Amino acid sequence: MNAILASEPLIFIDLETSGANFANDRIIEVGLIEVDANGAHEWSVLVNPETPLSSFITGLTGIDDAMLCSAPTFRQLAPILLDRLRGRLLIAHNARFDYGFLKSEFARLGVDFRASSLCTVKLSRKLFPEHHRHNLDTLMMRHGLRVAGARHRALADARALWDLWQCWHQQLPAATIESAVAAIVGRPELPPQIDAALIDDLPEAAGAYAFYGRDGRLLLSQRSSNLRQQVLAHFTPDKRDTALIRDIWQVGWRAAAGEFGARLHQLELARSVPEAHAAANGLCSWQLRQHAQGDFRPQLVFSEDIDFALADDLFGLYPARREALRSLRTLADAHRLCYRQLGLEETGPGEACTAYRQKNCRGVCIGKESTGLHSARLLTAIAKFRVRTWPYQGAVVLIERDGFGMREDLHLIDRWRLLGTLHSEEALQVRLADGPTASPFDPDIYRLIHKVLQAGKLRVRPCPGFSL
Repeated sequence: MNAILASEPLIFIDLETSGANFANDRIIEVGLIEVDANGAHEWSVLVNPETPLSSFITGLTGIDDAMLCSAPTFRQLAPILLDRLRGRLLIAHNARFDYGFLKSEFARLGVDFRASSLCTVKLSRKLFPEHHRHNLDTLMMRHGLRVAGARHRALADARALWDLWQCWHQQLPAATIESAVAAIVGRPELPPQIDAALIDDLPEAAGAYAFYGRDGRLLLSQRSSNLRQQVLAHFTPDKRDTALIRDIWQVGWRAAAGEFGARLHQLELARSVPEAHAAANGLCSWQLRQHAQGDFRPQLVFSEDIDFALADDLFGLYPARREALRSLRTLADAHRLCYRQLGLEETGPGEACTAYRQKNCRGVCIGKESTGLHSARLLTAIAKFRVRTWPYQGAVVLIERDGFGMREDLHLIDRWRLLGTLHSEEALQVRLADGPTASPFDPDIYRLIHKVLQAGKLRVRPCPGFSL
């Protein structure tokens, strides 16, 4: 234990909060044990969240509104807390929760809080991989420890972590624990051109990240279920001398509640370099229209002329006319469709099209196949490319939460357009009050939204009266 303490003073911390969402909820109690060469010292304080507690939180913690009404606010406590946390390794059970809440509370005050943190859940998994459960109650029982005080009170849970720490040092060699701590807290050596603050800033959250070169050129854009883990993995010693790492001058990232938000951010980052995404002014689609003879034929239509979210019988999305024609010709060849009937070429009355002469058309152009049968085969061939019309009356919110219930993204969407991603109900209401704003139809955004709606994993909430 002394070897570890000599390298960095420790602080075992636990927070009680009004809920699990960083954006909407507040800290209501702080408990910590400061450990250094002078021994261990306890400190705890109730915090007025300036909002009523739910009956669930009161039942869980025993803390009620009456206990908090005369307590200091976080703003009042911030200078004291910062002084206690400064220069110490922050140790918490599920550190992502406690560290995330501290960063959020300080950020509301304009303070960029950063600290090295160690999660005792991860440490327990590394030290005792043979066990599957690592919640605090299970660990205390497994190691024969008792909580000194009521569970779900901050100081009592901080004491439990300190007791666990001492217990582990009695059971295992110090070098084993040091190695496990280094693997979790590890601060990789970044190339000198990259701001070292990146190590502290990266959250353990889903999202997307991008690497840029010295000239701003996009080198890599990826999404991840754990931004901190995946980004820092690029800078391990075995990869440090690769061409990619040598060329990186800037790292960008966006956190998200889940996979959908991460995909949206990946698209945003990939387009953050001007040349990476040219505006699709020529965006077009094939629209099936019925002719006087009763048969269906495709006609090319453009997004600048009609709203693709509302138009019927659209098939395929193409950045320009050339790509649309190439795709239709490929479809014709694969399904033995007629070039003339599809408008791919003009021939005289009764004259065979090129595809028929190449024995790849069933002859509707010369009367050997009925126009009705050709239309039916065309509909079958093109069906999988259908562009779906917007299925709601007005805008909706797709609600996405992370697996820990700490982050909630509210994706405001109308007519396959992403109108914004908000992180609280208050921010959403402000955005709705601003009213709709014009937004072009984006085929990549359409595909992402369509896919997530088909999967049915996110809750959909209508927004009556708000529509483009």
